[in-house]
Amino acid sequence: MSWFPLAEAPVPEGGLFDFDATLPLMAIQVVVLTFILNKLFFQPVGKVVEEREGFVTTSHKDAKERLAQVQRLEQDLKAQLQQARQDAQAVIAAAEDEVATLYKSALAEAKASATRLREQARADMEAQRSAAAATLSKESRQLADLIIQRLVAI
Repeated sequence: MSWFPLAEAPVPEGGLFDFDATLPLMAIQVVVLTFILNKLFFQPVGKVVEEREGFVTTSHKDAKERLAQVQRLEQDLKAQLQQARQDAQAVIAAAEDEVATLYKSALAEAKASATRLREQARADMEAQRSAAAATLSKESRQLADLIIQRLVAI
């Protein structure tokens, strides 16, 4: 007895398509092969693909979150840098104002000191001139008296 009695049936000749027992047998083979391939290859490959897709999706989300965090940090750092620049400019302006104030006060002090020194020098010169004039006047009187005495003695 044969397993496939229909497969042993005589094949009629002619016609473009012969529909005999090989067609259902081939259909069953295709279904069984599809089922085996699905269980052995496609499901494990599908699981791996889904896992990788999940990993890629998760990694993509993490990368977007990290990028957003980096952008926030960059904005914060830019704001801090801008604030530091403004603070530095304020410190520089305050230092320039202080230097200008110190310069003006030092200049005023130097002018006052120069004026005092000039007045002191003028007073010293006036005193020396007065002393020299007094000495000259005294010496000129002595000389005049000496000349008069010599002229009268002649």
